[in-house]
Amino acid sequence: MADKCHLCLLGLIFLSSLLTGSRGVNETSVFISSGEDVRLPCNNALPDCKSTTWNYERFRDSAAVELFAGGRKKTDIEKHERLSLGSDCSLNINNVTKRDGGLYFCRQYVNNEQQGTEARVFLHVLHVSSSSSQTEVSAGRTVTFSCQFNSYAGVTCDDWIRSERIELFWVNQGGVKLTKSDSRYQISAPGHCIISLKTTILNEDHNREWRCNVTQRNQLQTSTTYTGKSSESVCYAGVFVVSYID
Repeated sequence: MADKCHLCLLGLIFLSSLLTGSRGVNETSVFISSGEDVRLPCNNALPDCKSTTWNYERFRDSAAVELFAGGRKKTDIEKHERLSLGSDCSLNINNVTKRDGGLYFCRQYVNNEQQGTEARVFLHVLHVSSSSSQTEVSAGRTVTFSCQFNSYAGVTCDDWIRSERIELFWVNQGGVKLTKSDSRYQISAPGHCIISLKTTILNEDHNREWRCNVTQRNQLQTSTTYTGKSSESVCYAGVFVVSYID
């Protein structure tokens, strides 16, 4: 029993240092929905960005991927076409995907020696998918929307949820939180970082919105909206309208 408590204590100490930062490290969290563009700040940048290096790590203990070195973009990486540096040395990522979630490091090197503190940015990506592969869903058809929170895989998603007080939930177009008590919707959460909404499309669902929200300490961070759009044949086209909230 004592051994188990000791291991739990060590785990909590590691998680605390990872989430709150350690001496000499500057840490930031950024929330975004997939399909949007995002800017990751480099809070330790030197003038003209010629000393700036950006690295990316999706999993703890995995080899970091170098994205920029000496202010120059690496072109032999998978997502190089979506990357660019801002005038302030920030990292810009276009058309964010759920695989972009993770930990980004910004460092400054002069004559091969690191200067100042390391800037870390945790990128959290909200991604929604649909059980229907069709762009139009007719009235009477049942559809399931899955909303997933993707983050750094250095700790479990449950750890992020608890320590950072993050909540994932669905709301209607009036902003009212949908619950399992509503007979029209079937809401399931197989894990803390994924929540599904199952419903049958009705004729009156034209222009109706269902939105998946992510909040941190009761503050909205980002959301993804599904809007029903009717066509002349009384079908419904699923349109994902993604918004980012600073």
